[in-house]
Amino acid sequence: MKLDPEDIKICTSIAAPQGVSEPVPPSITQTSLFTFPTFEKLIEAFGDENSSQLYSRGRNPTVGVLEDKLAKLERGEDCKVFASGMGAISAAFMGLLSAGDHVLFINQIYGPTLQLADHLTRFGVTFDHLSGTDINAVEAALRPETRLIWMESPGTMTFGELDIRAICTLANERHIMTGIDNTWATPLLQKPLTMGVDIVAHSCSKYIGGHSDVVAGALVSHKELIEQIFYRAFLLNGAAIGPWDAWLILRGLRTLPNRLREHEESALAIIDFLSSHPRVAAVHHPATNPAQKTLNQLAGYTGLLSFTIKDARFREVCRFLNALRIFHIGVSWGGFESLALSPNKGHNEADLVEAGVPAGLVRISVGLEGAQALIDDLTQALEQA
Repeated sequence: MKLDPEDIKICTSIAAPQGVSEPVPPSITQTSLFTFPTFEKLIEAFGDENSSQLYSRGRNPTVGVLEDKLAKLERGEDCKVFASGMGAISAAFMGLLSAGDHVLFINQIYGPTLQLADHLTRFGVTFDHLSGTDINAVEAALRPETRLIWMESPGTMTFGELDIRAICTLANERHIMTGIDNTWATPLLQKPLTMGVDIVAHSCSKYIGGHSDVVAGALVSHKELIEQIFYRAFLLNGAAIGPWDAWLILRGLRTLPNRLREHEESALAIIDFLSSHPRVAAVHHPATNPAQKTLNQLAGYTGLLSFTIKDARFREVCRFLNALRIFHIGVSWGGFESLALSPNKGHNEADLVEAGVPAGLVRISVGLEGAQALIDDLTQALEQA
């Protein structure tokens, strides 16, 4: 893992002005509104609500500290933080798209994002989804009305990588916006804006928060795009995060570099173990992808991966998951605790095959309990699968 020293400085820096005595963590400005010395000043604030502290549904000082840090980490101009990752993605779509627009989704995409896209067809926004990573297929799928290309890289469940730079070049030639869900990598391990992407989304509930105690999301882009989303979607949808939740994420950022190093070290040890286990057909993670080094997009690895249990169907997957002792069964990922689940629900195997997901696939989030303890847990569970 090669972390940028500037990123470490941003994550761990104290928010207080230089030379001023302040507590190490930023203050929590727990308020719903701000008052003004004159009515004229209030009217002035209404005219520039994107910059003014008027009402915490718009801007809040504690949230602003977090937004500034995330924008700097992604090398973007501006950031807007939301009450959930889906709040962020919803605002991006609703703030940037209009009836008649087409969206092309590339790679394995977070399920609720596609559900939202399906919902938006009611309002005249259409979409297509390419689960593969071939650039020629991407070019062939573009339409004259394509307004946005939305990516995940690494992708959900099997973690295939896209050639982000090539897709952005293709999009720029056709004046198409590009967006990416960068939650897997975090801003420390992948910086899509520097590769030509227009807007980056994060679920801050995962590695950025890191403690499984807050739900939040973020968008980072240039100022004009964030301002458009602010007025056309954020203020109107009301997915505002509270200052306490923003403070919790700021706390998580302070340890993010160290946590990522530990996640990577344990994940690589577990990948080595799984790759040689007779009950494992395949391991899915960028570290097992020969093309990863050629793409040169990731500065390191996180602990979210999946593997396929050989000749397994729903019954075997259930036996494996139910036998785990340290790994907990649950959704989400990126916290201290190790988690496991499967997309196989017993009634959707045909859909999984169509999406290129094996029936015996299990996704694990490698936590911070220690590699050997987790390997021992996987060993005994695989014996029962």
